Parts: sequence; C-alpha cells; structure tokens
Amino acid sequence: MIEKGICTKMEEDIVKSSQQISAKKQDVKYDTRDYVIGYLKQMFEHGDLYVPLDYQRNFIWNEKDKCFFIESVLMGLPIPFMFFSDTKDGRIEIVDGAQRTQTLVEFVQGDLTLNGLEILTESNGFCFNDFDPAVQRKFENTTIRVVFLEEGTTEKVRQEIFKRINTGGRHAKPSETRRGSIDGKFMAFLSKCSKNEKFNMLAPRSEETEKRYEGIELVSRFFAYSDKYDENFPDYTGNVAQYIDKYIENMNGLWEVSSQEDAYENRFQSMLDFAESYLGNRGFRKKEKSKSTPRARFEALSVGITLALQQNPNLEISDNAWIDEDEFSMITKSDAANNKSKLKRRIEFVKNKLLSE
Repeated sequence: MIEKGICTKMEEDIVKSSQQISAKKQDVKYDTRDYVIGYLKQMFEHGDLYVPLDYQRNFIWNEKDKCFFIESVLMGLPIPFMFFSDTKDGRIEIVDGAQRTQTLVEFVQGDLTLNGLEILTESNGFCFNDFDPAVQRKFENTTIRVVFLEEGTTEKVRQEIFKRINTGGRHAKPSETRRGSIDGKFMAFLSKCSKNEKFNMLAPRSEETEKRYEGIELVSRFFAYSDKYDENFPDYTGNVAQYIDKYIENMNGLWEVSSQEDAYENRFQSMLDFAESYLGNRGFRKKEKSKSTPRARFEALSVGITLALQQNPNLEISDNAWIDEDEFSMITKSDAANNKSKLKRRIEFVKNKLLSE
C-alpha cells in the first residue's frame, strides 16, 4: 500500500504536468473592475453588453428568482462576481451574470414589479419608480464587481468558465442553508433531536446525506407537520423549504419567550417508542435492509403515529401488514408530491389505519 503524501510519479511526468498547468493558465488573463448598476443599464441598452445565447440559453430565471435577487441588492448584500469578456468587435460579452444583469436592467426600466419579498415586505407591489428617489439613486449607484477577461480569451475558454461556475459544484440543500442562516433555541433543539440514538436507528441516512444534515431535515418536517396539522398547514403552498424555514423562524421567536423543550421532546420520544414497537428494527425504511429513509414515508409514519397517539394515548400494537401494500406505497412513492392534499392524505392514511386497528 502506498502511503499518503508519498510522490510516486516519474520526473518526466511531473515536468509535463507543470508545463500543461502553465500553458492553461496563460489562456485565462483577467482583471477585476467595478461597475455601478446605472452604467451597466446604459451599456446593456446601447448594445455594448450582450449575452452569447448559444451556450447560456438554458439558464432562465423566473419572477420569484428575479424578485429575490433585487431584494438582496436593495438590502446591500454582497453579490457574487460576474464574468465579462472583451471581444474583437469592441462589445462586452457576459460570460456569467446574464440573468443578474438582465434582471437589474428590467427592474430599473420599470418592467419588474416586486412580489413575494420575505424580508422587505413593505416593498411588495413596488416597481422601481415607486421607491423614494433616494432609494432609486442608491440602487443605481450600487457597485457590481466583475471579473473581466482580456481580449484573446477564446470562446472555448469562456464556455468552460460558464460551465464550471454554473454546474461545477453542488447547490446547497435547504437543510444546509437553514442550519447556517436560522439560529435560535428551537433550531438547536432540532439538531439535538437529530442525534437521538433511537431516531438514528429507526431512520438511517447515508453518510453522504447526513453530511448535508438530512437528519435535521426529517426532524424539522416532523414537528412542522405535526404542529400545524390541526390548522390545515397555514401558508403551505407546496414549497417545503420555504414552509419549514418560516416555521423554524417563528418557533425560535416563541422559544425565546417560553421554551417548550420538555413537551416537544416527549412528543418526539413517544413517537419513536411506538414506532420501534410497531415497526420493529425496520423502522421507517422502505425495506428492512435499506440504508436510507424516504422523506415522504417518514412524514406519513411519524406524523400519523403522533396524531393517533394524541387521539388515543393507549394505542395498542396491531398488525402492520398494510405498510407493504400497494396503497401505502403509492401515496408515499415520491417526495415530489408535496401539494397540501397529498401531504394530508399520506399522514391521515397512517393515522386512520392505526386508530381503526
């Protein structure tokens, strides 16, 4: 076995590698420049900025994406670097940042009305000209930082940069962004629950998904859905990430005033204890030897068990053959079916099965 850190390459191979790295570095020459939004708008309107649609046409923002971006700019949040490039005809190609540039121009031109803003809620329904003139000036004078590729950068290199920026990494999952942006007592409690030994035994996750906080995602869904079931999941529109975020933010605020950790922990533990007795070592797995836990199946079973226990605390263990029948498999087939009626159906299916037995 070769020890880590020990070089096993021939000198000739090392030289070839170094030469190739040096050559490829010379293909990409750049500097950084700052542009204010007002100037970017002028350049775009005059045709001095253009989008090479041959390799960017598939990256299209919807209205929600645009409004979210404008809200970030209005709040003064830092905007990721955009990539521009000089071209032979004197125009500037937008290598990466087309959607951002077009959204900025659309907004300043008055063609975008802001809706669905979650932080600047008082600005919902506003277009650019509705804002106070001071806000308009500050917006147009906001600086956007650009990596500017020098003339001579080949189209192949520009396409490669675009591909690597947009597809080279993994997008953060909601559970990851939530953990990094929503701090508080309830969030800490969810993290604690995700480390529960019985939970980890009954709801296994792969090492890869757990690195991305899948356990916290499952626990968050359990509490959000079991808490709001009687209220018919208010404000739930099918966007699970948004719904869970709002739930946790609200709970963080409530727990600052009055923590209910004991009651919530008892609910979670009671559900796990019953699940262990009823489902055995299989737990929330689809099959006994599965190494992962489907979200829709976990939601249905965990929340259904809790609702049944709330209605009948002395619920007895009965036959569980129905968990392998076609009907249950169909309603928990995919996490993609997240509209309210389907969410309620799979939860109520489990609750009613347990109570009827």
